Amino acid sequence: MRTSEVTALPVVTLAGDDVAQVKDIAFSGDGGAVAGFTLAGRGLFSGPLKTGLLWSKVVGLGPDAVMITDESALDPVDDVRGAAASADGSGSGGNVLGDQVLTDGGTDLGRVVDVIVQFDNGSSACDVVGYEIEASEHLAAKVSNASNGTRLLVPLPDTLAVSGEHLMVPASAEGFVSGDLAGFGAAVSAFRAQLGTPGEGV
Repeated sequence: MRTSEVTALPVVTLAGDDVAQVKDIAFSGDGGAVAGFTLAGRGLFSGPLKTGLLWSKVVGLGPDAVMITDESALDPVDDVRGAAASADGSGSGGNVLGDQVLTDGGTDLGRVVDVIVQFDNGSSACDVVGYEIEASEHLAAKVSNASNGTRLLVPLPDTLAVSGEHLMVPASAEGFVSGDLAGFGAAVSAFRAQLGTPGEGV
């Protein structure tokens, strides 16, 4: 799923109670997984809530809702921010939208417009598996029927380099770029296999 499709989803209990909606997605400090969600109230004029939802408390995620057991699954929003902090406590990976994606060889691939996450309801994690980017002129020239600014999907390794306004990916990611979300899981698996990292559940 694109994270833009998760924002504003209702948070619903197993009993069917609609208790909140997703406001923002908090990523882990290394940017490799979803740490949790900040929440807003339901309704047109509802603002942000002081409670959040840690990913560990989510029992299901789909195109229509985020499922939790009951309202006791909600925690103070500071707990979500803490879960997103980097190991050294310096803060989370931050907002990656608009960040430049560079290969480890210094080639500009484009700028992030969305984040692609993968969740298997039998899994314990919601992994960041790729970025949707507005392709640079360099990348567009390598993809048929693409032009500067075309939206393309770039697969990511299990671990990411997130620093300021730049996101680093291996140069070999260029060979696995896709324009099709439906087939993107296979591209991620092939890319991670080539790197020698597992692509389980992708």
